[in-house]
Formats: sequence, C-alpha cells, structure tokens
Amino acid sequence: MSSQAPKLVDDILKSHPGSQRDHLIPILQEVQEKIGYLSEDAVVRIGRHMRIPASKIYGVATFYNQFRFTPKGRFHIMLCRGTACHVKGSAKTLESLTKALRIEPGQTTRDGLFSVEVVACLGACALAPAITVNGEFFPRLSQAKLAKLLDDCRQKAGAAPAAAAGQEQTTPRSPRPRRRAKA
Repeated sequence: MSSQAPKLVDDILKSHPGSQRDHLIPILQEVQEKIGYLSEDAVVRIGRHMRIPASKIYGVATFYNQFRFTPKGRFHIMLCRGTACHVKGSAKTLESLTKALRIEPGQTTRDGLFSVEVVACLGACALAPAITVNGEFFPRLSQAKLAKLLDDCRQKAGAAPAAAAGQEQTTPRSPRPRRRAKA
C-alpha cells in the first residue's frame, strides 16, 4: 500500500460519518477505486470506523468477485472464459498466459508488470477468444499474437522481452480468509 493510501482511506471514511453495515459495500468499492485493491490496513481501518470486525468485512468482500486483495499489475489482463471463448480455445490461451508469466489467475508478477484475471464473459463473443489489457480488447487471440502482445507490453514498460529476460517471477497471492463452515 502506498504511503498516501492510509490518508485516502481515512478521507473516504470521513465522508461516511456514522456509517452502518448497509454502507459497507459502497465504502469497499470506493476504497478499491482509490487505491486499487483492499489492503489489510484498509480493511482494519474500515472495521474500526464502522465497528465491524475485520473478519466480517473479509467475509463480505470475499463473497463478491469485484474485490481484490492484491494490487493489479501495470498491465491487467482479463481473459474471457465464456462459452464462445471456451469453444474457440480460451483454455489454451490461459495455459499459454500462465506459462509465459508464471502466475495463476488472481496473481501479479513480482515486477508488478502483469496481473491476470479470469472473467465469465467480456461480451465480445463474435471475437473469441478475447482478452483485454487495461480495458483494451484483443480479439481472435492466437498463441503468436499473445506472445507479441506480452512483449509489446514489456517494451512499453521499458522491460526486456521474455526471451531476453527469462520467465517472470511471481508474487504470492495474498491469502484470502477462508469462510468457516457453519456447524
């Protein structure tokens, strides 16, 4: 979390005085929008402000796919696994992507360049298989197009292409609290 993040979280919380539980999701959304993810510190601050245990906040946040607990990479890749993309080979695209970056969906490379997210549908079925990088669509993605796209991203970032730099290193996925089964 950046040095400015605690202040940003506190400013958000100040704009929600006396917040009740029904304000939790909008506050989580606002915090994530400002700092990019829900850090442990942010969750604790929200809990103190709302007088809700951090475990309850994690329980709510982990229920929804929209919340992240690790920062996104500079190039956030969303891979579609909808029916059309699946039929057109998105499983192979995902395999190539995870092999090239040496990360799994939900992870960020150690250098912070790439993060990968699998989504149910990007709404571009006629262009399958498709991914987005920072919201820009890349349709009818072949393995060769994917390799070039990753190298182009590295070049934009001033990093060496994969062939020259070796494989990416991974940042361990931030552990998500597990829900306990009710007895």
